[in-house]
Amino acid sequence: MSLDGKLIFVAGATGLVGSNVVNEILERHPGARLRGGFYSHTPPFIRNERIEYVYADLTSPEECRMAVQGCDCAIMAATANAGGAATAVTYPWGRVTDTLVMNARLLEAFFLEHVRRVVCLGSITAYQEYAGPICEDALDLNQDPHPAYFGIGWVVRFIEKLCQFWHDRAGMETLVVRAANVFGPYARFDPSTSNFIPALIRRAVDRADPFEVWGSPDVTRDVIFSKDFAEAVVLLLGREEIKHDVFNVGSGTPTTVADAVSWALKHAGHQPGQITYLPGKPVTNRFRALDCSKVQRALGWQPRCTVEEGIRATSEWWVQNRHWWKK
Repeated sequence: MSLDGKLIFVAGATGLVGSNVVNEILERHPGARLRGGFYSHTPPFIRNERIEYVYADLTSPEECRMAVQGCDCAIMAATANAGGAATAVTYPWGRVTDTLVMNARLLEAFFLEHVRRVVCLGSITAYQEYAGPICEDALDLNQDPHPAYFGIGWVVRFIEKLCQFWHDRAGMETLVVRAANVFGPYARFDPSTSNFIPALIRRAVDRADPFEVWGSPDVTRDVIFSKDFAEAVVLLLGREEIKHDVFNVGSGTPTTVADAVSWALKHAGHQPGQITYLPGKPVTNRFRALDCSKVQRALGWQPRCTVEEGIRATSEWWVQNRHWWKK
């Protein structure tokens, strides 16, 4: 499906993923128009004549319908109170209710307003604990998600089932993405809410010494640079022959915290006298990695940036933009 000539709704258009999706569509599809939904946290900052922004409370059914009216297709990138390990451990209920309500309301609004094709961005928090890279079919609904993600993990699972429901019962084309840990420009760099890579970059640029790191050096994650992630999402939206399916989208390359620390320090030009790992700080599960071969086969897509290259680019962006980027 060509996206040129289409009006595309992007929920969460001023967040990390949403803003990168907006830029990707603007760059790849000169005939496409966008409507970006945003709420209270971050006002619009990408300016282009092909994008209009709409302020909408996505927990409201009326405002959802107003926001998506007239759109041809949509990308669901809105989350509630997103954060890193500290949020997941100390405030586990923070994302549960609003994330559930927003996504359920949006899917209903898409149906009522005849938006026929949707990419829903979920999370690998849906998965149970596992030992190696996990593929989509290995999700076991007879096992709970990791205890740190019990609430949001079940919400993510339920939203996936809602996507299947709207496809099976109403013919809506719904593609679900189980996202790895996405980082890059427009991420949260506020230490109270940031994920681990932006947090490391900020400390490295600030030349913290001793350089304190939450968790252990061998904690392992699947992380992906935001532009690479956005490219996969936009390619999925345009792949019309896929009517409903679930895809892991990540780098497919496990990255340890020690790796990320080394690269953040290298590209900030910082050599602290002491690096201190703090295992007593909030940490979730120790290992998460994705088998991304399914989406690679379907799209002919591979990440263009290595994790180190993404950290370098994000470090450069933060240095240039930290004077105004307050999130």
